[in-house]
Amino acid sequence: MCADKPLSGRVALVTGAGSDIGSAVCVELASMGATVRATDLDRSELTALGARDDRILTTPADLTSVTEITALGAGAADIFVSVAGLAHIERFEEGDPERWDLLWKVNLRAPMLLTRELMGSMMRRGWGRLVYISSESARAGAGGEAAYAATKAGLLGLAKSIAREVAASGLTANVVSPGLIETATSDRLLESRPGMREAFLRAVPARRLGHPDEVAAAVAYLCSPQSGYVTGQVLSVNGGIAMG
Repeated sequence: MCADKPLSGRVALVTGAGSDIGSAVCVELASMGATVRATDLDRSELTALGARDDRILTTPADLTSVTEITALGAGAADIFVSVAGLAHIERFEEGDPERWDLLWKVNLRAPMLLTRELMGSMMRRGWGRLVYISSESARAGAGGEAAYAATKAGLLGLAKSIAREVAASGLTANVVSPGLIETATSDRLLESRPGMREAFLRAVPARRLGHPDEVAAAVAYLCSPQSGYVTGQVLSVNGGIAMG
């Protein structure tokens, strides 16, 4: 294993790879020498991503399908990064329970099922990294995001509990919790109401939004050999908007 390619010989499965954060994670892990199995529902985004690096192998998948999740989990992986997530803003009393069910399937059930599929082989090999992308909404709460925050908060309990179960087997399980990151989704949100972007920036001590590459850097550390004694932790990438 080369010092500048610390993940050479490792295979990483990344869901939500077509998103801004997901694609940044795939590119970062590939730059560290990993072979990246990138999956997303959006085939066009995957095609563009796969063209960026021959270490990134793309497979479209629907994470609401248990059958497709099982097929993804059947492939080898030393690293699992769960980026895929759906969000919806609505007042809780006006919420649609059918939409909540969709959020639960993609945001929490899919990473749970994929973790179960993958961790056995990781334990047999004595090495593995499980990283879940949650949200500062899950840690601090956010108006209009109760269902989304609840599903993302489940990832914290999942990671911490699994970390206790598998630490002696050479696996780690951690969470990266982004604040508002400059993505296509956040741009649509911030431009939906006059003054929203300016108001949010005033609330962030760093006075800017985060970048997908900054989230990817946090993920990369938690996937690296150097993070072997870090498990059950939540690493916030949020510009200081929430602390502790």
